[in-house]
Amino acid sequence: MKREQIDLAIIGGGPAGLAAAVAAYDSGVRDLLVLERDSHSGGILQQCIHNGFGLHRFQKELTGPEYAWEYEKMAAERKIPIRCGSMVLNVSPDKVLTVVSPEGVTQIEAKAVIFAMGCRERSRGALNIPGSRPAGIFSAGTAQKYVNCMGYLPGKEVVILGSGDIGLIMARRMTLEGAKVKAVCELMPYSGGLARNIQQCLRDFDIPLKLSHTVTAIHGKDRLTGVTVSQVDEQRRPIPGTEEEISCDTLLLSVGLIPENELSKGAGIRLDPVTGGAVVDEKRQTSCPGVFACGNVLHVHDLVDFVSEEAALAGKSAAEYIGGETAEESPLELKPDGRIRYTVPQRIVGRQEDVKVYFRVDNIYKKVEIQVTCGDRVVLSRKKAVVTPGEMESLTLKKEQLADCQGEQIEFALKV
Repeated sequence: MKREQIDLAIIGGGPAGLAAAVAAYDSGVRDLLVLERDSHSGGILQQCIHNGFGLHRFQKELTGPEYAWEYEKMAAERKIPIRCGSMVLNVSPDKVLTVVSPEGVTQIEAKAVIFAMGCRERSRGALNIPGSRPAGIFSAGTAQKYVNCMGYLPGKEVVILGSGDIGLIMARRMTLEGAKVKAVCELMPYSGGLARNIQQCLRDFDIPLKLSHTVTAIHGKDRLTGVTVSQVDEQRRPIPGTEEEISCDTLLLSVGLIPENELSKGAGIRLDPVTGGAVVDEKRQTSCPGVFACGNVLHVHDLVDFVSEEAALAGKSAAEYIGGETAEESPLELKPDGRIRYTVPQRIVGRQEDVKVYFRVDNIYKKVEIQVTCGDRVVLSRKKAVVTPGEMESLTLKKEQLADCQGEQIEFALKV
């Protein structure tokens, strides 16, 4: 078995991995390597041919491949090595990676590791929808790859279950390719996608959005012939008598994304039960020293621009770790109140810099106050007209505010 030693190994060559590599290089790391299991870098952006990317990061509107190309160019200018066709099978707690590629099996011993593996789609098997297993049922991302990368149209009459951004975008894409999207059904009483996608992908094309509805039966033997859609109650249980049969030959599932954290589990890294990603500090360091996480493997983002921002922080932090810089102060744990479902980071170990905290809420709330408290003292308060689960929120805690926190916990609450 071949063995290598390296300062920094980055797992994943998508937008997070490339941004982390560029930031680490610019922070002084020269002995680094990006490992990508696909035949080329760029990640999921290669199949996202719609525009809307890059407005925050590059101040211009780009398609997914164009956004990826910006970082691929940066990596090429810095001569950052990207090893494609390389699957990381395991990462040990002492940062030894086992990698398989066409050249065989390699063990790479790294001083620091950045996890940037992205996320995967939740499958039909996780939904327990009654019915047979006919052809014509796809995850929205798989359908997107068929249409945008391979030139195949999965079907002509489509029902979409789930109103996340991928489902909304595919409703528009299938319509533009000549298919008839009969309905987008959403289990929750609100959409999980961005407001701009609801407008541009559904309303602009008169595609009905059925909130508080789900698919309760699948019809067809060899090929899908239709689905039964039912309204659900407040406990998300189908309401008898509300069944509606919709004929279709294609069902697209856009029912959530799951951070790809098998390697994290193998390394013994502590995971957040809400996000499914690692528990990290403000440097994006996990519970395993020298192992960092960023992008959708940490928590699912709504904009790739924020993925790159977070990845750049992870790359810079990994460079500091390799250089021997560590925080010595007692950690502050961030505690969400429930209406705020989670925060990233989940803990703060240094108080010498401002810390940007990302979070999501559990429902749609109007005229709210986001309140951050340490003990009995209000550290920060911000009013917002509306917050929704589909759009990630953020606020910045100033270093002066952190320095004044004497306890071991900061609470994040949503006052309605």
